[in-house]
Amino acid sequence: MSTYWSLLRTSGVARILAAQLTARFPFGMLSLAFLIHIERVYNSYTAAGLVLGAMSIGQAIAGPLTSRLMGRLGMRPVIAATLVICSVSIILMALLPLPVIGLVLIGFVAGITTPPIQPAVRTIYPKMVNSRQLSPLFSLDASAQEVIWVLGPVIATFVSIQISTVLGILLAAAFLVVGGIWFLSLPEVGRVRIPRSRRKLGVVLKRPAVLLSTVVGFMLVAACAAVEAGVVSVFGQGSSDSGWILAIFAVGSLVGGLALGHVPIGPLALAGRMLIVTVGIGLACVWLNFWWLGATLFLAGIGIAPSFAVLFGIVSASVKFSDTAEAYGWVGTGQLIGAAIGSAVAGFMIDNHGPVSAILSAAGFAALGFLIALLGKRWHPDLRGRDASPIPDTEPVSVTVS
Repeated sequence: MSTYWSLLRTSGVARILAAQLTARFPFGMLSLAFLIHIERVYNSYTAAGLVLGAMSIGQAIAGPLTSRLMGRLGMRPVIAATLVICSVSIILMALLPLPVIGLVLIGFVAGITTPPIQPAVRTIYPKMVNSRQLSPLFSLDASAQEVIWVLGPVIATFVSIQISTVLGILLAAAFLVVGGIWFLSLPEVGRVRIPRSRRKLGVVLKRPAVLLSTVVGFMLVAACAAVEAGVVSVFGQGSSDSGWILAIFAVGSLVGGLALGHVPIGPLALAGRMLIVTVGIGLACVWLNFWWLGATLFLAGIGIAPSFAVLFGIVSASVKFSDTAEAYGWVGTGQLIGAAIGSAVAGFMIDNHGPVSAILSAAGFAALGFLIALLGKRWHPDLRGRDASPIPDTEPVSVTVS
């Protein structure tokens, strides 16, 4: 733990970590808040699914685009503009009596203008700490974000059900605005300028480590989404047991991130961490008992935050600084698509084969992620004793010969 205390004492680290978590906190709330709100207003889960799907598609498209724009226009202008449009869109969806198609269209706008805070902060990190501290910082970030997925759904559900669905959405928008303004006000955001990339959009995916991170991240998040759907199906939507199980799953990730964050990242690091996830979810299929699911998913969770930390670390070490934001945008897009596919596959399996089939499908996604990471070890940078910072951008230097 001394590694993390040292990190938090480093100038600016604690405040930028707290600010970006506050700004991203709404995205742990909005899915449930909109689901409850739209179902109550329109008496239709299909309508809610269409709106949430439109938001997810917008976010997936936005990932690399808004990240790349930060290299052209600067972090603050891009984040400020998207923050205004996204927050206004969310507020309008909560307050206006719109038809479903109107909500779908505004939901797409909210998704495609999601502020690119996650790519921004992971681009800033290498400029804040030394090379020895970077991998533990990525691990601390991955662990801390579990707070979003533990507390976000709980707060959204409580406020929406006990007080008002509109208030639940507006509270999420308030977190977005306050966190976004806090993040923009930090001096670290102003100090770091992303050089303009000279490559075409998407070329960064030719970097094997970026493609590996995008694909494995897709599989990891698909597995998590399928687990969530399976657990809810096991206990039913009216039971609090599913919430406790998913909280234990997230706590396992938090513990794993803190426990393994200081471990050097070798070529088999990603495969090893994905193996923990695969074994834990695979064991969960054996018995759908509360305590068994809690224990096995806690085990699976131990591999999640460390896997994300490795994904971020190998991307950072494999691309030029001007390409880092776009690279993280693609990794984020892969994760968003994984969440959608994982939920869809799990839903189909539940309807046709029962809850255990959803958890089996989650184990399948995790196993594929493990195999891809294992087969891709040749493209996995060995960061043991190596600087995980991005490759410096170089400019041609004119030389006058006398």
